[in-house]
Amino acid sequence: MDRPDPAPDQARDRGPGARALVAHESMFGNTRLVADAVARGLERAGVSTDVVDVAEAGAVGPTVPDYDVLVVGAPTHAFSLSRASSRAQAIEQGAPLDHEERGMREWLAEVPEPPPGAHHAATFDTRVTKVRHLPGSAAVKAARILRRHHYLVEDAPRSFYVEDLQGPLVAGEVHRAEEWGAELGAAQVARGRSPRA
Repeated sequence: MDRPDPAPDQARDRGPGARALVAHESMFGNTRLVADAVARGLERAGVSTDVVDVAEAGAVGPTVPDYDVLVVGAPTHAFSLSRASSRAQAIEQGAPLDHEERGMREWLAEVPEPPPGAHHAATFDTRVTKVRHLPGSAAVKAARILRRHHYLVEDAPRSFYVEDLQGPLVAGEVHRAEEWGAELGAAQVARGRSPRA
Protein backbone atom coordinates (compact mmCIF):
# COMPACT_ATOMS: atom_id res chain seq x y z
CA MET A 1 0.00 0.00 0.00
CA ASP A 2 3.04 2.29 0.00
CA ARG A 3 2.26 5.41 -1.99
CA PRO A 4 4.87 7.43 -3.89
CA ASP A 5 6.75 9.97 -1.81
CA PRO A 6 4.68 13.17 -1.85
CA ALA A 7 6.35 16.08 -3.57
CA PRO A 8 6.49 19.35 -1.60
CA ASP A 9 3.72 20.95 -3.65
CA GLN A 10 1.50 17.89 -3.25
CA ALA A 11 2.00 17.96 0.50
CA ARG A 12 0.82 21.57 0.70
CA ASP A 13 -2.02 21.52 -1.83
CA ARG A 14 -4.32 18.82 -0.49
CA GLY A 15 -7.27 20.98 0.46
CA PRO A 16 -8.71 21.91 3.83
CA GLY A 17 -9.00 18.44 5.40
CA ALA A 18 -6.64 16.91 7.94
CA ARG A 19 -3.51 15.27 6.54
CA ALA A 20 -1.30 12.55 7.99
CA LEU A 21 2.03 11.01 7.07
CA VAL A 22 2.80 7.46 8.18
CA ALA A 23 6.55 6.86 7.89
CA HIS A 24 7.94 3.41 8.56
CA GLU A 25 11.10 1.34 8.58
CA SER A 26 10.47 -2.31 7.79
CA MET A 27 13.13 -4.98 7.45
CA PHE A 28 10.94 -8.04 6.87
CA GLY A 29 7.61 -6.43 5.93
CA ASN A 30 5.90 -6.69 9.31
CA THR A 31 6.20 -3.03 10.27
CA ARG A 32 5.00 -2.08 6.81
CA LEU A 33 1.85 -4.16 7.31
CA VAL A 34 1.21 -2.31 10.56
CA ALA A 35 1.86 1.07 8.89
CA ASP A 36 -0.59 0.25 6.11
CA ALA A 37 -3.21 -0.75 8.68
CA VAL A 38 -2.70 2.46 10.67
CA ALA A 39 -3.10 4.42 7.43
CA ARG A 40 -6.36 2.62 6.64
CA GLY A 41 -7.65 3.59 10.07
CA LEU A 42 -6.67 7.22 9.59
CA GLU A 43 -8.37 7.29 6.19
CA ARG A 44 -11.46 5.66 7.66
CA ALA A 45 -11.66 8.53 10.14
CA GLY A 46 -11.48 11.07 7.32
CA VAL A 47 -7.78 11.94 7.40
CA SER A 48 -5.99 12.01 4.03
CA THR A 49 -2.91 9.85 4.54
CA ASP A 50 0.40 9.18 2.78
CA VAL A 51 2.61 6.20 3.62
CA VAL A 52 6.37 6.24 3.06
CA ASP A 53 9.23 3.83 3.64
CA VAL A 54 12.08 5.81 5.22
CA ALA A 55 14.62 3.73 3.28
CA GLU A 56 13.20 5.39 0.15
CA ALA A 57 11.84 8.63 1.60
CA GLY A 58 14.77 11.00 1.24
CA ALA A 59 12.73 13.69 -0.49
CA VAL A 60 9.87 13.75 1.98
CA GLY A 61 11.73 15.02 5.05
CA PRO A 62 11.37 18.77 4.36
CA THR A 63 7.62 18.41 3.79
CA VAL A 64 6.88 16.67 7.10
CA PRO A 65 5.77 19.86 8.91
CA ASP A 66 3.13 20.35 6.20
CA TYR A 67 1.17 17.43 7.67
CA ASP A 68 -1.16 17.74 10.64
CA VAL A 69 -0.21 14.35 12.03
CA LEU A 70 3.04 12.39 11.77
CA VAL A 71 2.98 8.70 12.66
CA VAL A 72 6.28 6.83 12.69
CA GLY A 73 6.90 3.13 13.11
CA ALA A 74 9.99 0.94 13.22
CA PRO A 75 11.15 -2.46 14.38
CA THR A 76 12.75 -2.61 17.80
CA HIS A 77 16.45 -3.50 17.55
CA ALA A 78 18.31 -3.99 20.84
CA PHE A 79 15.51 -2.21 22.75
CA SER A 80 15.69 0.95 20.59
CA LEU A 81 15.68 2.20 17.01
CA SER A 82 17.87 0.30 14.57
CA ARG A 83 21.44 1.27 13.75
CA ALA A 84 23.49 0.45 10.66
CA SER A 85 25.06 -2.49 12.50
CA SER A 86 21.74 -4.02 13.52
CA ARG A 87 20.33 -3.52 10.03
CA ALA A 88 23.39 -5.28 8.60
CA GLN A 89 22.61 -8.23 10.86
CA ALA A 90 19.01 -8.23 9.62
CA ILE A 91 20.26 -8.26 6.03
CA GLU A 92 22.38 -11.31 6.84
CA GLN A 93 19.13 -12.96 7.89
CA GLY A 94 17.31 -12.10 4.68
CA ALA A 95 16.21 -8.45 4.83
CA PRO A 96 16.55 -6.38 1.61
CA LEU A 97 20.04 -5.04 0.88
CA ASP A 98 18.83 -1.47 0.34
CA HIS A 99 17.73 -1.14 3.98
CA GLU A 100 21.18 -1.04 5.57
CA GLU A 101 22.08 2.63 5.11
CA ARG A 102 18.96 4.44 6.21
CA GLY A 103 16.56 3.67 9.02
CA MET A 104 14.11 5.58 11.18
CA ARG A 105 16.86 6.96 13.42
CA GLU A 106 18.55 8.63 10.44
CA TRP A 107 15.27 9.81 8.93
CA LEU A 108 14.12 11.43 12.16
CA ALA A 109 17.44 13.25 12.43
CA GLU A 110 16.57 15.00 9.15
CA VAL A 111 12.98 15.92 10.01
CA PRO A 112 12.79 19.70 10.52
CA GLU A 113 11.07 21.26 13.48
CA PRO A 114 7.50 22.27 12.67
CA PRO A 115 6.48 25.92 12.60
CA PRO A 116 4.78 27.27 15.73
CA GLY A 117 1.51 25.50 16.43
CA ALA A 118 0.24 22.10 17.49
CA HIS A 119 1.82 19.49 15.25
CA HIS A 120 0.84 16.07 16.55
CA ALA A 121 2.78 12.84 16.29
CA ALA A 122 2.41 9.22 17.37
CA THR A 123 4.85 6.32 17.37
CA PHE A 124 4.69 2.55 17.13
CA ASP A 125 7.06 -0.35 16.82
CA THR A 126 7.11 -4.06 16.13
CA ARG A 127 8.63 -6.40 18.71
CA VAL A 128 9.09 -10.12 19.08
CA THR A 129 6.49 -11.50 21.48
CA LYS A 130 9.01 -13.19 23.77
CA VAL A 131 10.54 -9.80 24.74
CA ARG A 132 7.25 -7.95 25.16
CA HIS A 133 7.81 -7.42 28.89
CA LEU A 134 11.37 -6.07 28.59
CA PRO A 135 11.93 -2.30 28.80
CA GLY A 136 12.97 -0.12 25.89
CA SER A 137 11.49 0.03 22.41
CA ALA A 138 11.84 1.77 19.07
CA ALA A 139 8.54 3.59 19.63
CA VAL A 140 9.66 5.06 22.95
CA LYS A 141 12.95 6.26 21.43
CA ALA A 142 11.17 7.76 18.41
CA ALA A 143 8.75 9.61 20.71
CA ARG A 144 11.65 11.16 22.61
CA ILE A 145 13.25 12.36 19.36
CA LEU A 146 9.98 13.84 18.11
CA ARG A 147 9.42 15.68 21.38
CA ARG A 148 12.89 17.20 21.02
CA HIS A 149 11.75 18.35 17.57
CA HIS A 150 8.75 20.05 19.27
CA TYR A 151 6.08 17.64 18.05
CA LEU A 152 3.22 16.90 20.44
CA VAL A 153 3.32 13.18 21.22
CA GLU A 154 0.25 12.72 23.38
CA ASP A 155 -0.70 9.13 22.64
CA ALA A 156 1.39 6.46 24.38
CA PRO A 157 3.87 4.66 22.10
CA ARG A 158 2.33 1.42 20.82
CA SER A 159 3.94 -1.96 20.23
CA PHE A 160 2.67 -4.57 17.79
CA TYR A 161 3.99 -8.09 18.11
CA VAL A 162 5.55 -10.60 15.75
CA GLU A 163 5.98 -14.28 16.48
CA ASP A 164 9.67 -14.34 15.53
CA LEU A 165 12.36 -12.05 14.12
CA GLN A 166 11.07 -12.34 10.54
CA GLY A 167 7.42 -12.56 11.52
CA PRO A 168 4.64 -13.15 11.00
CA LEU A 169 2.59 -10.67 12.96
CA VAL A 170 0.66 -12.18 15.83
CA ALA A 171 -2.99 -12.80 14.91
CA GLY A 172 -5.14 -9.74 15.44
CA GLU A 173 -2.34 -7.17 15.31
CA VAL A 174 -3.29 -5.78 11.91
CA HIS A 175 -6.85 -5.18 13.13
CA ARG A 176 -5.54 -3.59 16.33
CA ALA A 177 -3.31 -1.28 14.27
CA GLU A 178 -6.20 -0.18 12.07
CA GLU A 179 -8.36 0.57 15.09
CA TRP A 180 -5.54 2.61 16.62
CA GLY A 181 -5.18 4.54 13.37
CA ALA A 182 -8.91 5.26 13.43
CA GLU A 183 -8.57 6.58 17.00
CA LEU A 184 -5.70 8.85 15.96
CA GLY A 185 -7.71 10.06 12.99
CA ALA A 186 -10.83 10.76 15.03
CA ALA A 187 -8.76 12.77 17.51
CA GLN A 188 -7.26 14.84 14.70
CA VAL A 189 -10.64 15.46 13.09
CA ALA A 190 -11.98 16.64 16.46
CA ARG A 191 -9.00 18.96 16.90
CA GLY A 192 -9.60 20.34 13.43
CA ARG A 193 -13.00 21.66 14.47
CA SER A 194 -11.31 24.28 16.65
CA PRO A 195 -8.47 26.67 15.80
CA ARG A 196 -4.98 25.15 15.92
CA ALA A 197 -3.23 25.89 19.20
